[in-house]
Amino acid sequence: MLLSTPSRYRRRLFTVSLRFSAKSNISSSSSQAKLLNPPDEDCRGFLPWLEEKAGAEISTKLYIGKSSYGRSLFASQHIQRGDCILKVPFNAQIAPDNLPRDVKVILVDEVDHVSMVAVAILAERKHGKDSRWAPYISCFPRLEEMNSTVFWSEDELNMIYGSTVYEETIKQKFIIRDAFSKIRPVLETFPEVFGSILYEDFMHAYALVKSRAWECPKGVSLIPFADFLNHDGFSEAIVVNDEEKQESEVTADCNYAPEEEVRISYGKLANATLMLDFGFTIQHNIHDQVEIQMSVPDGDILHQMKMEILQRHELPTICDANDVKSSSWNCFTIREVKSAEGRGKGIPQSIRAFARVLSCTHPEDLSDLAVEAAQNDGRLARRPFKDNSREIRAHTILLSHINRLIDQCHASIKSLLSQSFVVSASGRHSFRRQMAMDLHTGELRVLKSASAWLENYCEKLSKGVAKMVDRPTYNT
Repeated sequence: MLLSTPSRYRRRLFTVSLRFSAKSNISSSSSQAKLLNPPDEDCRGFLPWLEEKAGAEISTKLYIGKSSYGRSLFASQHIQRGDCILKVPFNAQIAPDNLPRDVKVILVDEVDHVSMVAVAILAERKHGKDSRWAPYISCFPRLEEMNSTVFWSEDELNMIYGSTVYEETIKQKFIIRDAFSKIRPVLETFPEVFGSILYEDFMHAYALVKSRAWECPKGVSLIPFADFLNHDGFSEAIVVNDEEKQESEVTADCNYAPEEEVRISYGKLANATLMLDFGFTIQHNIHDQVEIQMSVPDGDILHQMKMEILQRHELPTICDANDVKSSSWNCFTIREVKSAEGRGKGIPQSIRAFARVLSCTHPEDLSDLAVEAAQNDGRLARRPFKDNSREIRAHTILLSHINRLIDQCHASIKSLLSQSFVVSASGRHSFRRQMAMDLHTGELRVLKSASAWLENYCEKLSKGVAKMVDRPTYNT
C-alpha cells in the first residue's frame, strides 16, 4: 500500500471562512433547534451530491455546521481515536488533470500546479450552474471575504511593515502576476472555455487553491468536504493519500462527542505563514517563529574578508514551495526558547556562529575559524570560543540585534493599539488589524525568550571570567 501524507499546499495552505456542506444524521427540525452546532441548511445537499459524484460513501461520522470561523465539520456521532472519519476518492477531487486536455498541454511547462488548478476553477466558473462542480465552487468564499495578506490594502500592509510577511506578500503578488502573464494568452485562445478573465479573477482563484488545496500525487488537489476541516495547531490528524485505493482519508487523533467540532493539522505553521496563505492567525500560536537577517556592517574593517569566509561556508541554496531559490547564508529562524536557564535547544547554532564571525577583530581570528572548520565537520564557527571574553562579545552582538527587533515589535504594537478607534462597516479592517497584532505579539514573545536566553548565557560566561580573574596565583 502506497501512502503519502500531504500538507496543505506550501508555500504552505485554511481560510477563515471554511464553507461547505453535508448531509446530517439528525433529521427533525425540533431536534436541530436544540443542537449547539446545528447542520447548515444551505449546504444540506452537498454531501449527497459529492457521494453520487464519487460513487462511494464519503462519511457517516461528520456533518457540516457553522462555527465562529464559518462552515466547519462536526461529529454526527461519537468518534473514537483511530476512526477513519472521511474518505474522498481521487476522482472526486479537482487537480491539474481536470483541465481541458488542449489547455493542459500548453500550460504544463509554463506554470506551477497551483496556477493550473486555479485555471481549472476558472473554466468551471464559466459554465455557472451547468458546471459539474457547481455545488462545490458555489461554496467558495467571495473575493471580498478573502483575508490573505495578498488582498490587503497598502495601508493595511503598513501594519506589518518590516516583517517577513510584508516582504513575502510582495513576492507572492509578483508570483501571481507573473503566472497570469503566462496564462493570459492561453485563456484568450480558448474564449469558449474561459470567457473574459481579468487579473482579479485569476488572483482570487489562485488564492483559493493556495488556501484550500493539499499536496497530492498529481501535484496539488482540492478535496471537497475535507477542506471544511479547520486547523488546530495541537492536532496530529492529517490528510493521507492512499495511492493504492486512490483516495484521500482522515483518521481521528482523539475522541469526539456528537456536535463537537472536528479539526486537523495543516502543519506546524507560524502566524506569519497562516496569515499569508490562509488569511487567519492564532493567538498564542505555539509554532510562532521569527526570521532574522544579519549582515556584516559596511564600516567593518574586515568586511570583505568576513563576507568571503561566510559565503564560502554558506548553507546550500534552498527553494520554497514555488520553486523560488533563496540564499539562506545570512537568514536564520528562531523559535521560542522555553528555558532561559539553558535547557532545550536554545538559540540555533547557525546564528551564533554568524555572530562569532562578526565579532572577530583580526584577520588571524577569521583564518583560525576557517582552519577549525576544515579540521572538523566543515561548518564555520560552530564551536564556542575558548576565550570567554570573545564568546561574550559575539553573543552580545546577537543580543543587541535581537533587542533592536524587540523595540521594533513594541513600536508596531503601540501603533496598532493607537488605531483602536478605527472602525469599518464590514469589520474587515478590524479583523486584519487583529491578525497584525497576533503576528507582532507572537514574534515579540519569541524574541524576548531569545533575549533572555542570551542574557543568561553571557551572565554565566561572565561569572567564569570573574573566577579566572579572582583565582590566586602562586610563586614557584
